[in-house]
Amino acid sequence: MMLSTMNNPYRGGGNNNSNNNNSNHGMVIEDVTDDPEYSSYGNENEKPENEEEGAFVEYEKLDKTEDPAAFKVCQATTAVNRTYNNIRPSYRMPIGGGSGSSSGSISREIRIESMNLTDVEDGARCRDKECHLGWKQHPWRKVCVHCKSDRSDHELPPNQALNVYNRLGIQPPAGMPQSGVAEPEVPGSVGHGYAWVPPGLSRKKVEEYMSQLPNNVVPRTNSNGEKLREKQLLLQLPRQDLSVAYCRHLTSQTERKVYEEFVNARNEIALDIGYVSSNINKAMECHKCSGILETNEMAVIAPKLGDSTGWHPACFTCQACEQLLVDLTYCVKDNQIYCERHYAELHKPRCSACDELIFAGEYTKAMNKDWHSDHFCCWQCDQTLTGQRYIMRDEQPYCIKCYEDVFANQCDECAKPIGIDSKDLSYKDKHWHEHCFLCSMCKISLVDMPFGSKNDRIFCSNCYDQAFATRCDGCNEIFRAGMKKMEYKGKQWHDKCFCCAHCKLAIGTKSFIPKNDDVFCGPCYEEKFATRCSKCKKVITAGGVTYKNEPWHRECFCCTNCNSSLAGQRFTSKDEKPYCANCYGDLFAKRCNACTKPITGIGGAKFISFEDRHWHNDCFICAQCTTSLVGKGFITDGHEILCPECAKARLMAANS
Repeated sequence: MMLSTMNNPYRGGGNNNSNNNNSNHGMVIEDVTDDPEYSSYGNENEKPENEEEGAFVEYEKLDKTEDPAAFKVCQATTAVNRTYNNIRPSYRMPIGGGSGSSSGSISREIRIESMNLTDVEDGARCRDKECHLGWKQHPWRKVCVHCKSDRSDHELPPNQALNVYNRLGIQPPAGMPQSGVAEPEVPGSVGHGYAWVPPGLSRKKVEEYMSQLPNNVVPRTNSNGEKLREKQLLLQLPRQDLSVAYCRHLTSQTERKVYEEFVNARNEIALDIGYVSSNINKAMECHKCSGILETNEMAVIAPKLGDSTGWHPACFTCQACEQLLVDLTYCVKDNQIYCERHYAELHKPRCSACDELIFAGEYTKAMNKDWHSDHFCCWQCDQTLTGQRYIMRDEQPYCIKCYEDVFANQCDECAKPIGIDSKDLSYKDKHWHEHCFLCSMCKISLVDMPFGSKNDRIFCSNCYDQAFATRCDGCNEIFRAGMKKMEYKGKQWHDKCFCCAHCKLAIGTKSFIPKNDDVFCGPCYEEKFATRCSKCKKVITAGGVTYKNEPWHRECFCCTNCNSSLAGQRFTSKDEKPYCANCYGDLFAKRCNACTKPITGIGGAKFISFEDRHWHNDCFICAQCTTSLVGKGFITDGHEILCPECAKARLMAANS
């Protein structure tokens, strides 16, 4: 719709004050369709969008159509576990030496019965969610039954994280203080303000070591770094990887035997604890970043790879997960270091549900993850999905029934769930089966057809037009989809029906000018209503002045005598005719008896009259002493005026 307006310079009526006559007023027709000031024109009776009547708006379109093919319906496959090579079992694990050690590994016996595999206790608070009920182990998943969060996302009891020596069940190096014992002067003491420090370092070297780590992983007491260390202890050294006592899903003696062989082989050939050498005796290359570790610089040593192999403290990370190796505990494979978790996964698949390694002959592969065959289950109902169709939602698998019960939309027509085998047609938060998407009046299918919406009901285009469409105020026909609609002051017209009230020609998208209840094209409005100059009688289209309620072109408003333009100039009038100041003074003004110049009164100038003589205020002075006589008594002496004192003096002089 095109909306126009006219700037009328004469809207406020005439004004005799000549100071206003220099304003640049005129009549201008302009397009104000997008001007916010006129945004309500023609919309006085407009209803909210959801109650909008008429089909002048495009017929509605579906927000989306969810085809069953759009769902990722998956099916798990069965995999065969490879046999783990039987490496000679041993219950002895080499543990790295202390600071400055250059002698290789020191063997220490792992005592399974002395392992302290502290883990999350029932009721432990969730770190990331507002779980008020606390941790409760799922019967076989690694998650909480209340908040569905992982075990490692819950907090350990205070002072229960201990250290890697406690967790592995081995004796720490001689002289290493125990966690929680504050011995500030003992090297490696946790009393330095950290939950863990490398054994054997002085306080100064501890600070040097910690300064080289990223700030967020420094295990300061009661800091986020301490909580991260506790979490990494549980993640990198899962207790089910360390002791058969915590494996709940070894279903046969054969699986238990293979598990024990794997653990023994790992302990002998791979698992170890590094140490920090505070001053290396020769330069070496960092095994990770290839940067140079200078002589006497601090380095982390992994004895399994030899004392000549070192890392910057921040580079001692797992090759797989890139996390700092907790308490310097590592496993070696192919000349690279790993956390125990990812080392184990290089050899055995890990069940994504229970987090245990899989030693069964067969297991399930799905979602690019591995599962015990009886653990690949619906996230909602725990029914097995092995060999069954399932659907992914938020990275979790759901059986078809649970997915439809929990996530399927309800059809607005039949009130039944829209299953994954049906198309889901949606519009404005409403959903329909494909066969339920019908016109509310004639019941024909609206699939792939234009439709209209009214009062939460849908209609085909014909039924909508007949029931709700607005009609043209010109021809009384309805507005159909795609038709242009012209609106003004609550009235609507088809494009071809929106015509000038005078010439009857279609205005279309051209500008127009409203007058009362009618609209006019520009030429017709000028002919019938435009303001015309009082002198030349032509239309004033731009710029103009008013004088005594009459409009003038600026160039037509001239002095009656000399025809010079008066627009923006001082002027006065005589017998209803305008004159410039000069002409008025020459033709009509009285003249000052003193200076003989015209007295025009323009600009509010005051003058004095006495008998037939006149003076400017400034010229009304004593002829002898030049004192102003305005408002004072005076005496005339011929053509002169005198103050009383000068008149008296003149009289006395004459008498003498």
